[in-house]
Amino acid sequence: MTTRPLHLHPDRLLPANATVRTIARGLYDSVRDLPIVSPHGHTDPRWWARNDCFANATDLLLVPDHYLFRMLYSQGVRLEELGVPDATGRSSADPRTAWRTFAENYHLFRGTPSRIWLDWVFAETFGIDVRLDGETADFYFETITAKLATDAFRPRALFDRFGIEVIATTEGPLDTLEHHAAIRDSEWTGRVITAYRPDAVVDPEFEGFADNLGALSDLTGEDCGTWRGYLDAHRQRRAFFKKMGATSSDHGHPTPRTADLPDTDAAALFDRVKGGDASSADAELFRAQMLTEMAGMSRDDGLVMQIHPGSFRNHNRQLFDRFGRDKGADIPVQTEYVDALRPLLSRHGNARDLSIILFTLDETAYSRELAPLAGHYPCLKLGPAWWFHDSPEGMRRFRRRTTETAGFYNTVGFNDDTRAFLSIPARHDLARRIDCGFLAELVVEHRLEEWEAAELARGLAYDFAKTAYRL
Repeated sequence: MTTRPLHLHPDRLLPANATVRTIARGLYDSVRDLPIVSPHGHTDPRWWARNDCFANATDLLLVPDHYLFRMLYSQGVRLEELGVPDATGRSSADPRTAWRTFAENYHLFRGTPSRIWLDWVFAETFGIDVRLDGETADFYFETITAKLATDAFRPRALFDRFGIEVIATTEGPLDTLEHHAAIRDSEWTGRVITAYRPDAVVDPEFEGFADNLGALSDLTGEDCGTWRGYLDAHRQRRAFFKKMGATSSDHGHPTPRTADLPDTDAAALFDRVKGGDASSADAELFRAQMLTEMAGMSRDDGLVMQIHPGSFRNHNRQLFDRFGRDKGADIPVQTEYVDALRPLLSRHGNARDLSIILFTLDETAYSRELAPLAGHYPCLKLGPAWWFHDSPEGMRRFRRRTTETAGFYNTVGFNDDTRAFLSIPARHDLARRIDCGFLAELVVEHRLEEWEAAELARGLAYDFAKTAYRL
């Protein structure tokens, strides 16, 4: 078997210029071992509630990671071959065979952040020192799967080993949060909290919207057939989520449009959409109104509000029909913020008791709209480079286009926003390296003193996220 070594260079991702790299290396060394604050993501809380061993390499590393099967699908690999479950939750693929397919196509990830994250996981977490390819596929599968069967690789042990201080999962309003309750009732001291993601009962175009409203009524005892009862049900669920540790809500709308309708008009709009057959215009207006309603609720209960707009979700209808949501067929769209956010900001933008974190998949909005907005309104902060831009070049573009207008202190550090548990330390390591490289450039250009860069390096790696998410 011909194998190539897997080696992580200590200066990877640091600037090529030797002078800048030396400063960046020093900054990175000062923050590399800070605890991980993961304030927004999509990992499964049952992992830590049950602390069962992960089954195998495929189920842990391949199946949950839409970054991986998105690329593979683009090259003609069927999702069925990778073990991705269909919309009913069934999968017929053999895990070892699926892993071989992945390994044989691993070269497709050259130059991508997925390659950076996975190589870190393979080398640092599993101690593997040869590269993944078709010839080493079985070696990888057997080595990883064997280690996952040991106590040192159970979810709680990895959480502690990775130095995670707190991690937030994301649950919908109909979730009973039983796994979070089990974690709280256990003797384990790891901090796993939830976040309130109400899309299923806020978006009239979400599948099963009318049924979801009925389930919300049953769960809360409120009459979600009325506007007042519907809002009270949200307040009740938000209070429950907060009791279970939530410090934030999350809103994945197609656009950041907001509205501020008179109460009678809002009630009439709700009557038009509650049956689940709303027009697209009414659906968009209702989502817009609900962002403003949620901002008001955040002022009351203190949950930090995250707005994640700009994704045309489930673009591949055939794939959605076969496999359901979150299977990689989401595409960024052009997104406007200045007019879209004005109704919400006219009502709540000057509030100092409200914190809204804005994200975007439209990088053209960074310097034109988002940085000026966050650089003015007390309630606004900028979330990090997100999703398609959670990458070395994406992070650099974000810093270059926002810092001069919004500064560093109107940003929130880094969050990994991932379902792939083992990639979390790899993602944070990448972000720390890129931020330290950017700060080092400012030092060399005499725009920052080195001690200021050191303070900012710590803030971006650790402090800003804790503060912004009220952790």
